Amino acid sequence: MTMGLILLIVLILFLVGGLPNWGYHSYGFAPSGLAGVVLLIVVVLLLTGRL
Repeated sequence: MTMGLILLIVLILFLVGGLPNWGYHSYGFAPSGLAGVVLLIVVVLLLTGRL
């Protein structure tokens, strides 16, 4: 496994774990939103071959 693939798997697990279990928490949707942005950046870097 390459480092990029391991990082992608960890970020997907982080994204799933960061999703709220119900509609709203006191912290809002920021943690899962932040994880989604990081995951998107990593996917783009993997597709362009820079990671």
